[in-house]
Amino acid sequence: MSLSGHPSPPMFRSGPTPLARLLVLVAVCLVMLVADLRFRYLEVVRQGLSVVTHPLQVVAAAPVSFLRNAAVYFATLVEVQLENAELRGSQLEAAQRLLRFEQLERENAELRRLLSMAQSLAVDSVAAQILYDAPDPFARKVILDRGARHGISAGLAVVDARGMIGQITRVYPVQSEVTLLTDKDQAVPVQLERNGLRGVLVGSGGGRLDLRFILEGADIRPGDRLVTSGLDGLFLPGLPVAHVVDAQPATGELFMNVVGEPIARVERALQVLVLGRAEAPPPRPDPRTALREERPAATATDRSEP
Repeated sequence: MSLSGHPSPPMFRSGPTPLARLLVLVAVCLVMLVADLRFRYLEVVRQGLSVVTHPLQVVAAAPVSFLRNAAVYFATLVEVQLENAELRGSQLEAAQRLLRFEQLERENAELRRLLSMAQSLAVDSVAAQILYDAPDPFARKVILDRGARHGISAGLAVVDARGMIGQITRVYPVQSEVTLLTDKDQAVPVQLERNGLRGVLVGSGGGRLDLRFILEGADIRPGDRLVTSGLDGLFLPGLPVAHVVDAQPATGELFMNVVGEPIARVERALQVLVLGRAEAPPPRPDPRTALREERPAATATDRSEP
């Protein structure tokens, strides 16, 4: 309404049309775009707006980034756990394989030593493996995987790569029983390798051996090696049996107290050789038969004399 109280004319009340406003704004925008492309005067404004709106952008993108990072974290965690489980399994398998390889290497070394021993001996031998200990807790006996079908018989010597460990005492068709040197019922005729002094080595039921029938004052000292004498006709002479660890005179006794320690791995051997029987010495002559044979010979000699 005008100041004089009269209404304004319609042409002054309507203003520019929407189309005119649109064209004006489009023209202004085009001018600003062309000026900005030409003179870059809005670059500072644009940088300022980006600095002002950056915190808003970070806050707006935080939920999406959190969800994305959480998904990646859990996916990576599951993958790492699976890889760790696979690596642990591979490590255990490698450790078991390494243990088997080490065991095989030890067995191969033991077998090579047994083979060299078998080649150096003059009797037939049978390679065997110790299966388990005998069920008797008061005896030192083991069971072999070779028996009568393989040529094993009672009384044969059993050795490992270092020396004698025992004697075959019972034979089955496919297995045999070995009484170890440390058994209290096992006795082996031996002699000192240094001077030939003979005695009988008897097990004590533990890890030590007792050398019996050594007269007081005999030349024996710790460190002497005891070998089989071969006088029984069962064992080859010269098989290593034990080392002397203590030799003391017994008070008021005729014989000395001599203690030995096995050379072979008596309680720990796995691969062994069963040695064939050595040739027995000729049997002792009967004194009565010998006297009868000597009398005719003496009579014939007396008759030939003048």
